[in-house]
Amino acid sequence: MTETAVRNDELWPLLRRHTQARIGLGRAGSALPTRHRLGLQAAHAAARDAVHSPFAPDTVTAGLQGMPTVRVRSAAGDRPTYLQRPDLGRRLDPVDRAHLPAGDWDVVFVVADGLSSRAVHEHAAALVRATTARLPDWRIAPVILAEQARVALGDDIASAMGTPTVVVLIGERPGMSAADSLGAYLTYRPVPGVTTDADRNCLSNIRPPLGLTYEVAAAKLAGLMGRARELGRTGVELKDESDHGEVLDQIL
Repeated sequence: MTETAVRNDELWPLLRRHTQARIGLGRAGSALPTRHRLGLQAAHAAARDAVHSPFAPDTVTAGLQGMPTVRVRSAAGDRPTYLQRPDLGRRLDPVDRAHLPAGDWDVVFVVADGLSSRAVHEHAAALVRATTARLPDWRIAPVILAEQARVALGDDIASAMGTPTVVVLIGERPGMSAADSLGAYLTYRPVPGVTTDADRNCLSNIRPPLGLTYEVAAAKLAGLMGRARELGRTGVELKDESDHGEVLDQIL
């Protein structure tokens, strides 16, 4: 074995401790070693299951511990339609839209299945609780549980309810290393069909213990919400500066 090969054998295990990415897996002949090939197939199966598993609103409701909820659907009537027609996932079912409550609220949280109901079932309720605990002066609307939903469905919901701020907690597209990643999308005064992704702020990879913890995500989200209300906007003009001091300390 050459000196370079020895160094690589020592380097790859060290690097793999710091990432879930599949790096330095080696080979068996012209293919991956069997254990890594089987792991890849298992990850692919988990990702498919996350996309196709049905949303269970009762699971989220139980985790919200008594917080009021309202259930809605998008204009995508079923899962195949949702996957094939992203535009329908951004619009409310007309019947459900008509039954949304209106009130003098500051923010509405939307828990949406997105592309991973597993992520929503495991993480959404805990994040809602952790975030609302940091918003003692905010008037919080009933939590909306949205099925067959895309991020922009929150725009339609906020518009229908007359709520200036909307936070959409949604199951993110599964990767080959994470099928349970939750995203949080913050939008201030959205306009259905006009607001774009550039007008939102996103926190991604919320999935303790391997991603952001609920407390860290809640602190960042509550901080962004406060700044959004002060500035009157979200998106590219609103930055998360909550950990800049820590980063600078590490650099210096």
